[in-house]
Amino acid sequence: MLTNSRGIALILALAISAMVVAFLSLLNAVDTTILLVAGAISFSVAYLLTNITFEFLVFKEIGNIYSLLEKIQKKDFSEISDKYSKSSISPLRRINKVINSYALTKQKEIETLQKNEAFRREFIADISHELKTPIFATQGYILTLLDGAIDDKQVRMKFLKRAAKSLDSLDVLVQDLLTLNQMESGVIKFTFTQFDLKDLILEVIDQLEHKASKRDVEIKFNYEEGKNYITTADRQKIYRVCQNLIFNAVKYNNNKGEVKVTLKTSKNSIQVDIKDDGQGIPPEDLKRIFERFYRVEKSRSKKEGGTGLGLAIVKHILEGHKSKISVSSTVGKGSIFSFSLPYVKTNSASDKEKSSTD
Repeated sequence: MLTNSRGIALILALAISAMVVAFLSLLNAVDTTILLVAGAISFSVAYLLTNITFEFLVFKEIGNIYSLLEKIQKKDFSEISDKYSKSSISPLRRINKVINSYALTKQKEIETLQKNEAFRREFIADISHELKTPIFATQGYILTLLDGAIDDKQVRMKFLKRAAKSLDSLDVLVQDLLTLNQMESGVIKFTFTQFDLKDLILEVIDQLEHKASKRDVEIKFNYEEGKNYITTADRQKIYRVCQNLIFNAVKYNNNKGEVKVTLKTSKNSIQVDIKDDGQGIPPEDLKRIFERFYRVEKSRSKKEGGTGLGLAIVKHILEGHKSKISVSSTVGKGSIFSFSLPYVKTNSASDKEKSSTD
């Protein structure tokens, strides 16, 4: 009986009403009827107030605390919510709020761990698959040679070249993994210098011109003649960003397609847009294309080659420059990759104008 609010309220109400009746009985002018009425009223009021106080301010909050503790013990955070955002005068409710906040924090930690575990499993599966392909190919060529094909000079040279090519692919994959890991851990430092972004992109296009011509893909570079596009960044790493994005635009474009590289300046930034007219990227894949080893079309990507780490490296390089890579795409029409770098204004153009007017 004493374990609930009604039992405690009943005892306290009886005690209070007895005290009131005892006090009134000391007065000579008070008769029995008044004592009974006073006792009944004091009992009723004391019972109601005490019961409500214990029920809503004590037992209910203690029950909530026990419920939370049981869920934490069972590691069941599914129904826990932040419903105690407002301050309260009840110390028990404040304790409940603290425990609830602790449970919410643990819930978020568990969700993060579950996501990391899923990512780890997916990453291990992906990297195992990526490593298996060149290793098995090289193993097959070498075993074939050991089984007697080495005596045929023509077959020997062909198989050795194929094995070397597979090992080169394996080396590129390992180097990309090391680069990505070093970037994420902060080992690789950025060396910022001033350079003309237009000249850098011209170098990249010149390097990729031969690969583009094999597929009859035309690379067009749109910029303002006579204008300097000076930026402050790590030139080597931005070269790799532009190289990767333009190469992808060529690789995943249609035969006889077109790649447009555009430079635009605003007040404080230079924007680079790389547009292709290839097959495009489905909306459900857009959010994941910068993940390690993620490929929109796995079979087609395998034929085209690549490690599946290029866009992940691009993302980390630009994040190191306080910039972001953005992409918009329409299936069947192509994609546009964009990023921005700081714009360093020079006086060269204005100086030329002054000299011409003089």
